[in-house]
Amino acid sequence: MIVGLLLAGALAGGSLPREVTIAGLRGEVHIPVRLDGAGFPVVPAAPLIAALEGQIRLDSTGWAEVVVSRQPFRFLVGAPLYQFSNQLLPLAGPASLSRDSLFLPYQFVAEIVPYYLAERYRWDARGARLVELRGRTTTLAGRAAPEPARLPNGLRPGHFVTVDPGHGGVDPGNPGVFFPRGTHEKEVTLQIGLLLRDELKRRGIGVRMTRTTDTLIALGDRGGYCTEACDLFVSLHVNSLARRRGYTDIRGFETFFLAEAKTEDAARVAKMENDAVRFETGEDPADAAGGLDFILKDLQLNEHLRESARLAELVQRGLEGVHTGESRGVKQAGFMVLTTARRPAILVELGYSTNPQDGRFLTTRSSQKAMAASVADAIVEYLLEYERKTGAAADSGASR
Repeated sequence: MIVGLLLAGALAGGSLPREVTIAGLRGEVHIPVRLDGAGFPVVPAAPLIAALEGQIRLDSTGWAEVVVSRQPFRFLVGAPLYQFSNQLLPLAGPASLSRDSLFLPYQFVAEIVPYYLAERYRWDARGARLVELRGRTTTLAGRAAPEPARLPNGLRPGHFVTVDPGHGGVDPGNPGVFFPRGTHEKEVTLQIGLLLRDELKRRGIGVRMTRTTDTLIALGDRGGYCTEACDLFVSLHVNSLARRRGYTDIRGFETFFLAEAKTEDAARVAKMENDAVRFETGEDPADAAGGLDFILKDLQLNEHLRESARLAELVQRGLEGVHTGESRGVKQAGFMVLTTARRPAILVELGYSTNPQDGRFLTTRSSQKAMAASVADAIVEYLLEYERKTGAAADSGASR
């Protein structure tokens, strides 16, 4: 099956139907076709799956599963990807949610169902009809799927990133000296985090957010959102300085990975972020440091340390192209939020709320979008590098 051929032909010829017909053994059902916000044709999932006598399940990780003829098809909502028979495959356009209603790509009806369930359904392209065949007893669940195509940016489908907007809820983060009145770090990190989510999805990368609202997530729980399916963990924060002579002059951005701090300033930033633990339990943050020392020593041998450092380099370099402040470089320090992410993990300090220029930059929508896009591009660059390295290693192993 060549992904999107029917859809591309329909769009090019201007012949996209207004509705599709499900011609079942019990009669016909007409399902409207509409265009989503990006111009891709979609159909409402509820009446479609009901007509196919199937089921729909949505989960909290952003996946929608539809079951037809006892065969599960999983769609990553907002990304042009679906999963069938343990293979992740590309779509011409994504599944989407609108007012809590799920919409599936038109391609699901016109290509995917008749391909995998060919002994039960036939697609009549001229009449835009999915016809249920009489006398059917089996499906093609075991049919070999085609080799997954690469995404337009060159990535293989199936990558996932956990995005962690720092602070939240009763933990406001730093007060934002030069932010608009009433704005704190927690609002800025969430705004940029949601924009980063959207940028990653546009690049075909799945995203899991530690939070999408103003809520408190424990520092020790955030890394756990990066499970086995996750490739990277990215935590977003805003820096600040205590009042002292010239403190408002310091500005710029820096990216950290988890290791023992090499400088006093890196240790200061880690302590500032780790102090957020007091909002979870009321305990002194110093009491939580004992276990952290052990983890840091263990991480010196952790295979993800080098990968985290490389990701940090790429993110820092990307931000240099859009940020108006000084690049303060890649650093290492002991951040509690990174300790439970058993994947490459970084923490990005996007600027200083105690500097007037950074304060304006961090709260301007266009600047937020530019930063989110640059971080997303850096993540794509990192994943492409990692694919080349692991692909080369696999080829080398196969040749021996």
